[in-house]
Amino acid sequence: MPATTARRLFALLEPICLVTYFADEAGEEMAALGHRTYWDGYFAARAAPLGRVPAQVVHAAFYSFAEGEAARHIPSAWETVPPQTSFDAWRRGSAASVRRILGALAGSPGLARAADLVTRAATSAPTEGRVLYAGWRALPVPDEPVTRLWHSATMLREHRGDGHVTALLAHGVGGTEAHVLSAIDMGIHPPESFGRIHHLPARRLAEVMAGLRGRGLVDADGRSTDAGRETTRSIEALTDELAAPPYDALSAVELAELEAELEPLVARLVAAGSR
Repeated sequence: MPATTARRLFALLEPICLVTYFADEAGEEMAALGHRTYWDGYFAARAAPLGRVPAQVVHAAFYSFAEGEAARHIPSAWETVPPQTSFDAWRRGSAASVRRILGALAGSPGLARAADLVTRAATSAPTEGRVLYAGWRALPVPDEPVTRLWHSATMLREHRGDGHVTALLAHGVGGTEAHVLSAIDMGIHPPESFGRIHHLPARRLAEVMAGLRGRGLVDADGRSTDAGRETTRSIEALTDELAAPPYDALSAVELAELEAELEPLVARLVAAGSR
């Protein structure tokens, strides 16, 4: 399946996944379990499909977090609440957000059909080299359509994320470096002010910026060079290519049908700002 298909479906599925991080229900579910902070709940739930692995494994799989960040939450968050309990609450709250925002669309035949097609794609790709995706594949897929849509869309997100890590490694770009390049691409200046990295020690950020400048990817003002823009483009192109295999399970007609069914759902989610 062409990489352009993966890019189009990523744009359509991402808003379904993002309700987890921007709407209230998932956070409320996690707090009710006794997680002390947002990040305790995040690590406890997102890493749960890996099983009770050490923090080093979570750090490696998540890739983009700074050294030591996973260890601040794993395994302590799992000692507070079992991994599966956290995951179930995370999924339950996420599906509740999607259901609330979509209103009547949540019960539509179009959503149920989209959930079926997304699930077929999400459960069809090879798992080799896809650690987080493989963990999700080991989980049962829920029956209820909205929950199934969120679950399978997020499974595809983790599949894409595993491929993105491969692309970053192939280009020699570490997790913090990736955040800097992403911030620049989004027009954030200085890139060190980006919310995902601004809390890191100034010395560490200075080292990262110096390394990117030394490679000719960032200029003295903290903006992307031609080489930096080409690197970002190449990483995204490889990510799209590696994200394409799940969609081989769908025919061209089914892919067109899936896009048509997703469009009104995503329009509603985007209009609501995933709140």
